[in-house]
Amino acid sequence: MNKRFSLRVALAALVLVASVAVASRKIGPVPALGPLLDPVDGVWNIAKAATRAPGALVHIPNLKGKVDVVYDDRGVPHIFATNEDDAYRVLGYVVARDRLFQMDLQTRATKGTLSELAGARLVSVDSSSRALGLARAAEAKFAALDKNSPSYRAVVAYSDGVNAWIEALKPRDYPMEYRLLSGKPVKWEPINTVYFMMRMNLTLGYNDASLARMRAQALVGRAAADAILPVNSPIQEPIQPNGLNAPRFDFARIPAPGPGDTSLVALASARSADIDALLTMGVVRPGVDGIGSNNWAVAPARTRDKHAILAGDPHLDLSLPSVWYEAHIVVPGVLDVAGVTFPGVPGIVIGFNRDAAWTFTNGQSDVNDYYAETVDDLKRPRKYMLDGAWKPITLRAEQYRDASGAVIMTDTLLFTHRGPMRKFRDRWLSMRWTALEPSDELEGFIAATHAHTATEWLTAMERMRAPIQNGLVADRSGNIAIRATGAYPVRPGNRGDLIFDGRSSGSDWTGFIPLGKQPGAVNPAQGFLASANQQPIDPKQSSDYLGSDWYPPWRAMRINQLLRADSAWTPEKIRSMQTDAGSARVDAFLPVILRVANAENARHPDDKLSEALRVLSAWDRHYSRNSTQAVLFEQTMSELQRRTWDELLDPKSKDSSFVTSPADAILLELMSDSSNAWWDDRRTAAREDEATIV
Repeated sequence: MNKRFSLRVALAALVLVASVAVASRKIGPVPALGPLLDPVDGVWNIAKAATRAPGALVHIPNLKGKVDVVYDDRGVPHIFATNEDDAYRVLGYVVARDRLFQMDLQTRATKGTLSELAGARLVSVDSSSRALGLARAAEAKFAALDKNSPSYRAVVAYSDGVNAWIEALKPRDYPMEYRLLSGKPVKWEPINTVYFMMRMNLTLGYNDASLARMRAQALVGRAAADAILPVNSPIQEPIQPNGLNAPRFDFARIPAPGPGDTSLVALASARSADIDALLTMGVVRPGVDGIGSNNWAVAPARTRDKHAILAGDPHLDLSLPSVWYEAHIVVPGVLDVAGVTFPGVPGIVIGFNRDAAWTFTNGQSDVNDYYAETVDDLKRPRKYMLDGAWKPITLRAEQYRDASGAVIMTDTLLFTHRGPMRKFRDRWLSMRWTALEPSDELEGFIAATHAHTATEWLTAMERMRAPIQNGLVADRSGNIAIRATGAYPVRPGNRGDLIFDGRSSGSDWTGFIPLGKQPGAVNPAQGFLASANQQPIDPKQSSDYLGSDWYPPWRAMRINQLLRADSAWTPEKIRSMQTDAGSARVDAFLPVILRVANAENARHPDDKLSEALRVLSAWDRHYSRNSTQAVLFEQTMSELQRRTWDELLDPKSKDSSFVTSPADAILLELMSDSSNAWWDDRRTAAREDEATIV
């Protein structure tokens, strides 16, 4: 019995020792679980620190005056300060308290130092970020800041606040993510705000229209590529009012797919994969479900109480934590502004003060171009050809380190006078991008929070260079206005969706479109303004190239349809409109699908098709959680896209993915031409038509 008991004790002791040993060691990507699960200093302590009662006060040291922070029942901080520097200092403190790891991760993604936190497995992402010139541009922008400007004072004060929180942390208080990575917070630098803003430029202002066109041209030829990825949308419902009371449909026959140059696919796909890998490291990713911002404003003449009403509906990717941080800042007699900001950025980006309210949607504009460069050595270039002469390439040496500080990779980045240059397959491409140009967007955001009128707000936004946003504002006096805030390049040939010949300076930008010619409107006769990422100006009003392959205007069409139908808007109606379940896309496609499918069913009766037609015909065209009609319609649209654009399937893909996919508006345009060659699958012997595909 004693032997058996002793054996059990020994076995238990052995298991305990083994458990302690395992729990104290990191195994691959799994952190040491012992410290993480420590009941005193582990994650339980972090969870406790994350909670705060409504009305809780935060006291921060080293301030110039008295500051109080009151948290409301939603956890939103209300900052009451006696000067702006203290207000931004405290904002940095409270945001760091809630979002420190998020702030750190996003700035590292721009700087290209993720490997220093998470290890060598992220060095390729770091390399991509630095190669885009993000860190280089941020450093230049920060160095150029006027040290007496409000924006510089704001980032310094904000940085002080972030560091006050970091310095107050004990290891047991570190955010859980640092523990999972066996890391720790590092000092926050004022330049980090600029790094983050460069990150948002990548998220919101990088456009690969020329690469998308190249991928399409590689498979179906230039004429077809131009038609399915057009400069102008075939459905016009622009942001700048064009005097019409309904959308205009400019449908034309789409050229048949022709022979293409498949050697172009690998080059374009390589660049896209590079960018996609970098974008996945952020909290905001374009091109995923749910992204698509809306805003609108109604003039007093169309509201019940004769005051302007503004609605902002910015749909960035849902994430945890959120991309936004809500706050309220009060400096008596100077500032009283509430809204949302980005963690890492002082001030309020979208919000309202006592006199004005403002919001943004993304402009979706094309503000970067690629140039095929001729170099002196394909493997190790040091010169590039320009106007018949060799020009020196600017070199920038880079070192990449792991979490221990050891150098794990070195690299040399190349820059022409246009911007960063990289090799893809057997070609060298350089890129010029407005985001890499000198600018101080933060100065504009801070000035905007002080605006008393729509005109003052628009003046503040003149400082914006990138990314291009559709800035919408309404003021206490009833004025409403919208303008594309940012810089539009002027290109040779008025096209930006092509790869330019880098050998000639004639391929370079010749300037920027004057502010007075940028899309916008103030107090339009129609009594409202709206934007939803659609083409901003009717091509009949302006021939300037602003972009291509625009988002379909379905959301804009629905918003304008509702706004046109009412002249007594109230805040309650506007709130209800923000959750409207109707769809202009359904209104456009469903009648066509039913017409074609009913005709096909009459020729070749099918019970399943008859039932599907019955279900769709009874639909009220509104989306709801339990709507089988909505599910059937979306599945129909998905299959329709897949079966129609089969010529655009990536020949090297194993999962039948497209090298690029035309917008729904192009599909609707094609459906007006039932005999178009695009309906036929060239890979099969049979001849398909629109009815067959539908």
